Amino acid sequence: MEIQDLPEDAIRQYIDSRQSFTAYDRAKVRALAYRGGMVWKTVKGRDYLVRTTTKSAQTSLGVRSEATEAIYLKFTEGKAATTESARGLKVTLERHQRLNRALRIGRTPNIIIDVLAALESAGMTDYFTVVGTNALYAYETAASARIEEGLLATRDFDLLWDNRKKLSLFLQEGPLIDGMIGLLKKIDRSFVIREDQKYTAINKNGYEVDFIRRNSDVNPARFSALDDDFWVVKARNADWLLSAPKFKEMVVGVNGQMAYMNTVDPRAFALFKLWMAEQNDREYGKRLRDAAQAKAVVSLINERLPQFSFDEIKIFPASLVEKVEAL
Repeated sequence: MEIQDLPEDAIRQYIDSRQSFTAYDRAKVRALAYRGGMVWKTVKGRDYLVRTTTKSAQTSLGVRSEATEAIYLKFTEGKAATTESARGLKVTLERHQRLNRALRIGRTPNIIIDVLAALESAGMTDYFTVVGTNALYAYETAASARIEEGLLATRDFDLLWDNRKKLSLFLQEGPLIDGMIGLLKKIDRSFVIREDQKYTAINKNGYEVDFIRRNSDVNPARFSALDDDFWVVKARNADWLLSAPKFKEMVVGVNGQMAYMNTVDPRAFALFKLWMAEQNDREYGKRLRDAAQAKAVVSLINERLPQFSFDEIKIFPASLVEKVEAL
């Protein structure tokens, strides 16, 4: 099985892109402290400093004084500096996106980048873990390598929902007010939920997004009470994946855009794929592919990601660990 090294110029460009992306991401976090504004309002002849929010709420910070004037000055100067910094970092980021595209740095499907970016923008990154074939993009990126392209081919994107973390606030007034299908439609209006498979949305190009959950879960399997939203299906032994150590890597799309991918530790991926390859009720062709993907990730770990040791992962049965180490 062939695993190719990335060219040195591609590695350098990826590192520069990641630094730019991280800097811009931090700037966006800093900007959150300055959402809304501060204004002076006159009430009965006296000036009051008022903090406003993006939802038109207002909070008085007190009558005009040296203290409130200092608060106002600090806020306005901080907001201006943060805005200017973010503007400059965005220009740099857009330049790196163009370079990524020109140099063909990334090969993660653009639709995956869009979904990951939408989850991040909505503040829901920690609620979902990328599982399945598409996690390979994160592993090969971390290893500065390219896995055999055939092992990456897929037309669906699997997201494991950790519904121990509640989505109620997102549903009531946030980005999920129109349900999870509403979030996907903001990316691509053609997404609809399959009538025969309510945990899957499909777009006009035949690309599917699947939402799964742990098998031991007894909680309701819906994101919302909306009639046209997802029913999230249970997946066998998904508890292993939910309990496994997590892995985060910036991935680059074919169009040069970037996003963080939260997935499972590569050791967990290899072990789970090996387990799937041993399931007699699974299609034989899929079992062969599962085994090949497990072997590819083990090769990445052994040759390029030595910080990961199978001796340190305890979630999976010891018999599986012994088998995967023999690959």
